[in-house]
This record gives sequence, structure tokens and C-alpha cells, in this order.
Amino acid sequence: MIAAENINITKAERSKLKDINLENIPFGKYFSDHMLEMDYEDGEWKNPEIKPYQPLLMDPSLAAIHYGQSIFEGIKAYKNEAGEAFIFRPLDNYKRFNISAERMQMPQVPEDIFMEGMRLLVELDKNWIPQQKDHALYIRPFMFSSDHMIGVRPSEKYKFMIILSPTGPYYSAPMRIYVEEHYVRAVPGGVGYAKAAGNYGAAMYATAEAKKKGYDQVLWTDAFEHKFVQECGTMNVFFIIGNKAITPGLETGTILAGVTRDSVITVLKEMGLDVEERRLNIDEIIEAHKAGQLKEVFGTGTAATISLIKELRYKDYVMEFDVDTWKTAPAVKDQLNAIRYGRVPDTHGWMQKI
Repeated sequence: MIAAENINITKAERSKLKDINLENIPFGKYFSDHMLEMDYEDGEWKNPEIKPYQPLLMDPSLAAIHYGQSIFEGIKAYKNEAGEAFIFRPLDNYKRFNISAERMQMPQVPEDIFMEGMRLLVELDKNWIPQQKDHALYIRPFMFSSDHMIGVRPSEKYKFMIILSPTGPYYSAPMRIYVEEHYVRAVPGGVGYAKAAGNYGAAMYATAEAKKKGYDQVLWTDAFEHKFVQECGTMNVFFIIGNKAITPGLETGTILAGVTRDSVITVLKEMGLDVEERRLNIDEIIEAHKAGQLKEVFGTGTAATISLIKELRYKDYVMEFDVDTWKTAPAVKDQLNAIRYGRVPDTHGWMQKI
């Protein structure tokens, strides 16, 4: 085990921030001055360091490229009105990161390196945190196998890194969603609950097909009946039906246990709504829509935060919504933002101060 205080820090000679305008910045295009890097060799983590952001030198036989042992997380840092920096629920992401690592036969990352390394990195680059509405500093921890070999087996070497990216909204407008009936994102016993890189690569074809039809993303359904809804693109999904909020449950192992999802559930309950985490059939959703009981549909995620869905299509049945009249999703978003930007007390202990 390496103590967090042994993280070596080398500062960049010049900040790139002078060349970038953080207003209305697109998601994931720019990266801050520094990154954290650490190697796993001979059964232990070694050489943790924070250094200037730079390219990696990789061998063509790098195991991660060939066999996909790669996981990541998404976390955000915010500034309050006083300019103080906070990270939103990083310990929850750390725990989920190691759940993904276990599923992908990768080593556990020590908590002190993950948490303190992240804190030191964000502290060093805290000037990169935008203070505009719906903006934040996106934190991307990731790990990949770094053996130089061809052969299907867990790697003996790994690299853990954290990079930072100032960002605006991931989805800037309400979305049109196509219910996917052929391609699947995850199956019971698979890696759907892990934040594995391959999950996202495998989703791109179906998403591209939906975009050809004029839709922004797909709502995934189960692999057997194509009836039970799962995730929506890269997000968890919520349906306000009557006076209840319903979101697909986690029990099948096909859905990522989203940190934003969990936060939204907490806020919805505090708002007085009943929240159900369970299997949800697309037929039940359609019946609710026909009865005038399907009030709102929205996605949740670290990148997306709260994303409104203005249209949902299943086969030839189209459900359209007037998002301007919605109350619940905007109220949840406002409350989460109020907590993240320090406008209301953080009664849940979600914000870790830098």
C-alpha cells in the first residue's frame, strides 16, 4: 500500500487555461493542465504521480487494446458562490469503480490513492472549474490493462489514471428517444452493472441507427422479451406515472447503479413522491400514456445530470410531451444544483470540500 502523501507532484510550466474560454464549453473537448498516473506491477501499486497532462507511449500489443480490460468513472467538481471547490459524492464513485474492477478481473485501487489523489489533482487545477450555470469540472478516473502481450487472460500490469475536463451540459436540449427492440445493452450475468468501456462501444451501432431515424438516443430493453426498459443511452431513466416515480431496479445486474440516480431518488422522496425501483414493462408505460397518467420522462447521469425526454417512440406509437409544463424533473434538477453549488445546506454529506 502506498500512502497518499507519497504522491509525487510535478507542475506544468504554463497553464493552458489562458488559451481557453470556459463559457459555453462543449463536453469532453478540453483537458486541464495535470493528470494523475499510477502503475500496478508485481502485485502492488507503484509510482503514483501528478504531472502535466501529456500523451501516453503505448506498445502496439497493449492488452487493453486487444481484449478490452478497461473501466472508468465519471465524477464532477463544482464551485460555490464563494469560489470554494467541492466534489460531488466521490466516495460512491470510488466504491463503484472497484465493483467494476472486480467484474473485469482487475486489481482494486486503494481508497487513499483514489480519493486523495483526486483531491490533490482537483486542488491543483481548481481554476479549471467553470462557474457558469450547468457547468462543472468533469473528473474521469480510469484503469486499463497494460501488459505488452497477445493472449486472452487477465493482465499482470495495469495503469490507473485521472484526467479532468471542464464541461457544459452533455445534452443541451430535451431529447427524442427510440425504444430499441433488437439490439441489447446488457443481459443478466453480463457486465451491465459495471462501468466497462466495452459497454459503451457496443452501444454505438444501435445509437447510430436511432439517429438515422431522427432520434437522439435509444431506450434499451431486456434481451429476452424486449419489453422491460433498462437504461436510456448513457443514463438511468425515470418515469413519473400518476403520483409515483418509477425507475428500473438493479436486481438483474443489467443496469448501472448511478450515483445521480441514487441522488435523484433521495430528492424525489424528500419532495413527497413515492419512488418505486422495479421492473417496468413498456406496455405499462404506453397504458399510462394513453390514460393521461404518464406525466414526465427523464434521464439521469453524471454527465447528463437531468435530461428531459420530449418524445418516446415504441414501434409506431409516439409519445410526445410538453416539457415546458413539467414540474418534477426541473424541481429535482434545481435542488441538486442548489446542493452542488452551495446555495442550500448539504444535509446528506454529498459534497467533499477540496
